[in-house]
Amino acid sequence: MIPTHELTGMVLAGGEGRRMGGRDKGLEPFAGLPLVAHLVKRLEGQVAELLVNANRNADAYRLFADRVIADLVMEGAEGGFKGPLMGIYSGLRAAKTPWLLVVPCDSPALPNDLVARMVAGIASANGEHDIAVAFDGERLHPVVALLRTSLADDLAATLAEGERKIDRWYARHGWCKVDMSDCPDAFANLNTEEEKQRLESVFIDASKETQ
Repeated sequence: MIPTHELTGMVLAGGEGRRMGGRDKGLEPFAGLPLVAHLVKRLEGQVAELLVNANRNADAYRLFADRVIADLVMEGAEGGFKGPLMGIYSGLRAAKTPWLLVVPCDSPALPNDLVARMVAGIASANGEHDIAVAFDGERLHPVVALLRTSLADDLAATLAEGERKIDRWYARHGWCKVDMSDCPDAFANLNTEEEKQRLESVFIDASKETQ
């Protein structure tokens, strides 16, 4: 098992939010809190350090993280808004631990025991894998993943080649699925205002039932 002191958590909030009118999605209000706060709750106390990957509004995100990191600028390329694979790369470089757990800022209903389940999932692979990806029973969620930070150099080379597809990079390495088929709805994400309102209503109703 991976002990807490070997694990960094990171919320990916570096996107442009184009389908939400260019708004900073991680800071969008959701059930009384910014979206990023819901993801922080899933990670805090279970990782050695908590990062937020953001390319704007760093001061606002610092309220929720130990460190805020922007996308790194690679040689010959402009920085910022280069997609989640660049955010993951930036986190792999920034992390001071052997492992990095990444989650997206737009999935506020992720399981409360996500960290433990991801760690157990890769541990069950007997050390044979470098990446674990959440699987809801029907589809993979590649931005809910646990990765060895030693993969940073390989990912740098991959990005330099122009690759931006997460699944294609994962396929180059030993990876495993982590079964989350008992809670597929927890992986719902929001990309539009309509999706946000719909998920918020479900989220609030579920919270009332557990009180």
